[in-house]
Amino acid sequence: MSGLLTRTQRPVWASRPGPVLLTFKTLSLIVIVLLVLFPLLVVVSTSLSTPEEVRESGGWVIWPTQVSFAAYGEILAGGVVTRATIISVGVTVVGTAVSLAATIGIAYALSRPRLFLGRPITLLVVLTLFFSPGMIPTYLVVQSLGLVGSLAALVVPVLVNAFNLIVLRGFFQGIPDELFEAAKIDGASEWRMLRSIALPLSKAAVAVVGLFYAVSYWNSFFNAILYLNDSSLWPLQVVLRQYVLEGSPLAGSIDVATASAPNSIQMAVVVLAMLPIVCVYPFVQRHFASGVLTGAIKS
Repeated sequence: MSGLLTRTQRPVWASRPGPVLLTFKTLSLIVIVLLVLFPLLVVVSTSLSTPEEVRESGGWVIWPTQVSFAAYGEILAGGVVTRATIISVGVTVVGTAVSLAATIGIAYALSRPRLFLGRPITLLVVLTLFFSPGMIPTYLVVQSLGLVGSLAALVVPVLVNAFNLIVLRGFFQGIPDELFEAAKIDGASEWRMLRSIALPLSKAAVAVVGLFYAVSYWNSFFNAILYLNDSSLWPLQVVLRQYVLEGSPLAGSIDVATASAPNSIQMAVVVLAMLPIVCVYPFVQRHFASGVLTGAIKS
């Protein structure tokens, strides 16, 4: 026998769905997509609507009859949102680069078979996924390092993520040992093998882990509230929280109470906060299946 399953022997999940089930799945996906896109459409449309149209529609616009960028002009002219955006971009770029470098280095070291105490260290990394240190011990550590009040407090406490580390370690372990042995015979150092063998063969996993770090740094606001007392150092997500949840901007920005369209201003900040991730995600999305899943399975 060829060993291949015939049509009648296929498992349920491998069989082709019938027309009724296929129609049900299609309609379900369409409904889910509409439920996801409709709030996004309302947010973007409200931010692009004129003040008069926002008032007439009760504060929310599904489709603007006249496109207006007045809300974006108001939030960017105030200075607070612009400064917060620059801070968020800087923290995201620097934090992602430093976290990637640290994660790649540690993951590669833990993936080597003859690393001294490699297994106990890996076990400690895995244990951090189940036991969190808590907010108060973390704050005391950050305070003892003298990072409270500085932007470094947004990067150092979350420098290495255990899940990302395990994924990269599993991916590095999946690289054939013959490649490393051949490189050693040619006199290559560990740094050279990492740069010339491990990284080129792990671009998918590195891209996905980089996206995870970037999204985490960009969306982080709790650490900023916890560690930064100076509001001039707050990133964009904290300013967004001030606008949307508390209904009041920071000092030096526009006055929402006297603004022509408060809802438009709030939604403009929301769009500005999610725009970078929306632009970057399509370029990295294709690496998810080959990156995260493969690395997790090999771990």
